[in-house]
Amino acid sequence: MTLPLIIYRSLRQHALSTLVTAGSIALACGLLMTVWAVKTQSQSAFATTGGTFDAVLGARGSKLQLVLNAIFHLEASPGNLAYADYEFIKRHPAVKAAFPIAVGDNLRGYRLVGTLPEFFTELTLALEPGGRWFAGEAKEAVAGSFAAERLGLKSGDTFHPFHGLAYDERSQHAETYTVTGVLRSTNTPMDRVIWIPLRGVQTMSGHDPRAATDISAVLVQLRAPTAGFMLDLMYNKQGNRLTFAYPVGTIIAELFSKIAWFDRVLELVAYLVALVAAGSVLASIYNSMSARQRDLAILRSLGARRRMIFGAVVCEAAVIGVLGSLAGLGVYLALLASAASVIRAQTGVVLAVWHWQPVLAACPAAMIALCALGGVVPALKAYRTPVAATLAPVS
Repeated sequence: MTLPLIIYRSLRQHALSTLVTAGSIALACGLLMTVWAVKTQSQSAFATTGGTFDAVLGARGSKLQLVLNAIFHLEASPGNLAYADYEFIKRHPAVKAAFPIAVGDNLRGYRLVGTLPEFFTELTLALEPGGRWFAGEAKEAVAGSFAAERLGLKSGDTFHPFHGLAYDERSQHAETYTVTGVLRSTNTPMDRVIWIPLRGVQTMSGHDPRAATDISAVLVQLRAPTAGFMLDLMYNKQGNRLTFAYPVGTIIAELFSKIAWFDRVLELVAYLVALVAAGSVLASIYNSMSARQRDLAILRSLGARRRMIFGAVVCEAAVIGVLGSLAGLGVYLALLASAASVIRAQTGVVLAVWHWQPVLAACPAAMIALCALGGVVPALKAYRTPVAATLAPVS
């Protein structure tokens, strides 16, 4: 029990510096794990969400903008296409299912998306108890779970939509919609949307009557992957009027490649904090060596071997790493919970805060090893402490 006792007494004697150093380690460890978790979980969640549909058909323009608008409800629509374009692709033998959507209105910042009732039934979505799907022509609505929670909507409530994708209280529509149900949580961007009949968006007051049969996009499910390349050739290469965004997964990957620099910046900051934390361990223990030389010399005179003194100092540094890493798990959970809340509110994509990932073991282990490495220099100084010279009385 001699070695643990030496470590315990040393940590207690230098409690303030130990806490400060462990805190910097906790921050570094928490940042590294959070950056990694947000990056990997976001990519996985966006890919899973986009996997519901194989492609999106829309107006000529950016494929990424089309996917973000139609599936993730984040961007403005690049333009409209005729309802006849939806009917054509729906009848195409390569298409398993196709669903038209129309956007352009909101309810206090949450988008209204028009579609057909079969969108819900064919995707096997479910409502909370007591609700029903809206009728095809009625002024009715189904609220996504997150939008309903934030807006305080429930079955039977009524509301007036607002024109545009951004909330402006001066642009309220005259139409009154009744909430017929709340969509059971899907943990996807669908939860952030208020769904209404397609005709409700097309014929709403204030909209251009010439566009009464236009839609914003078509969400497409294909019968086989090869069909996507055939339709891509037909719409994107041979045609010049519409855009067929396929495959959705590759387009989403382009989004993450565009913001990869931000991940690298965060990682660099976390690595720098980790190096500073390891340097703090080295400086904290090294600076205390002068005050501890006599204690170490006494231990040597009582029979403690050099390697025991060396091991005690290295283990002390490792213990500080352990304390910091344990606290780092708490920092990680707090940071990830905050990031997950913001990401869900802005995109509808849900991150699993308690999801186990290998980085949760690898990062603390690496920090502990780094701290132990930082303790080698002061340990060498302790190893070389001259017993006779240190214990000699000062005349």
